[in-house]
Order: sequence, then C-alpha cells, then structure tokens
Amino acid sequence: MKTHNDLMKGLIVIVISTTMITCTKKNEEEQQNISKKEIIDKQFLTEKKQSKLTPDTVLEILKARNKEFSNDNLTIRNTSKRIRKSSLGQFPGAVILSCLDSRVPVEDIFHSGIGDLFVARVAGNISNEDILGSLEFACKVSGAKVILVLGHEHCGAIKSAIDNVELGNITALLSKIKPAIEKTNDFKGEKSSVNPGYLEAVTKANVLHTISNIRNNSPLLKEMESKGKIKIVGAEYHMETGNVEFLSD
Repeated sequence: MKTHNDLMKGLIVIVISTTMITCTKKNEEEQQNISKKEIIDKQFLTEKKQSKLTPDTVLEILKARNKEFSNDNLTIRNTSKRIRKSSLGQFPGAVILSCLDSRVPVEDIFHSGIGDLFVARVAGNISNEDILGSLEFACKVSGAKVILVLGHEHCGAIKSAIDNVELGNITALLSKIKPAIEKTNDFKGEKSSVNPGYLEAVTKANVLHTISNIRNNSPLLKEMESKGKIKIVGAEYHMETGNVEFLSD
C-alpha cells in the first residue's frame, strides 16, 4: 500500500515531467521564431540560412516584408558591409518573375536587400525559353525555394495585348498574353483596356497562365515542385497601396 510520501513523490515527478515537456515545447517554438526573425531581419542571407528555409517559410517572409513596405515600416537593408559580403556568394530565398514596368520596384516591394532575391523582368511577366532557364538556374542551381510570378495593376503590356497592338518584336511578345484574354471570355462587362475590372481580370489570368507555362515547359521545375522542394505561386501588385495580393491557382 502506497504511503503519503510515495504519493507526494509521484505527484512531484508528474509535475516536473509536465513542466519539462512544456518548457521544451516553448523553447522549440521560441527557436523557430528566432530563426524566422533572423531571416526576416536585415542580416545577409547565408547558405546555412537558405538551406533551412522551406517554401512556406519563404512565402511568409515575402508577405511579412511586403507588409513592412506597404505600411512604410522600412529599415536599411543595404550597407557597405553587406555589399562586400555578397560579392563572395549569393543564396536568395526566392525568384520573382516580374513585369518590366518601372513602377514595380521588386526588391523594394518585398523590402529586400542585395542577395535576398533573384529578379527576372520581362514585359507582361510572360515565360519563354530564356526565362525558364533563368528560373531553373535560380532554383536548381542556386537553391531558391519559391518562384513568384508577379503581375501588377495598370500593366501596359496587358493593355496592348487587349488592344491588339502590332509593332516590331512587341507583336510576338504580346501573343504570349493572348491566351489569358481568351480565358476571360466569360467576363461580365465591357471587354476593353479602359475598363479597370476587365484589365485586372486579364492581369490575373495572365499570371496563372504563366504559372501553367512554367509547369508545362519545365519538367525540372515541375518535378521540384511535386517533391515539395519549391513552390510556384502568383500574385498581383497593387500600385496605389503597395500591397501584394497572392493568388490561388
């Protein structure tokens, strides 16, 4: 028969064990938060940090940094020390496929500094062989965990495609946007470049069309995504607010 002392000892053991489990869990959570903070802050993204990133964590970072940008809560990220250090190597967390538009300063939108992001720019954020090769280099060779196709409001390339502009090599470029226009045939309202609603619908359809092209035309990136090594996502940049709206495909 257990004595009072035995019962008290057993109770103490249970309390200590529960406390240790709680403390361990808390320490793990704190360590995870510290890890994310270290990556989100102004420190240079090292190979060690990049290797620990998951695609979901990179997306969290991009969203958090865009919030800093849109809220005008900015810090200095580029310093002479960082510039010198980045010359020894680069380990970006993501690659952004953006439009050529000068009003879309990608690194600023995601409040990032030298060495944080790969950026590929082409009018209408379309994909072709050269763009695909660049995305493959960024992810397969250099370790980026996210491909973000970034469209934006008031896109001149989208407007030109809607208006059937034909001019030099621009004609061939705009032809890559035409499938997005076809995908918005069920749009209710005026289908013209002067209708903001229609322009936005085509812009979003074009982002998703580019994502589809990436998956269809790059078996390498498609395989990496299927294995969870990268994520391919789309978004639209809203110029008037600075906010990046992430899209689901």
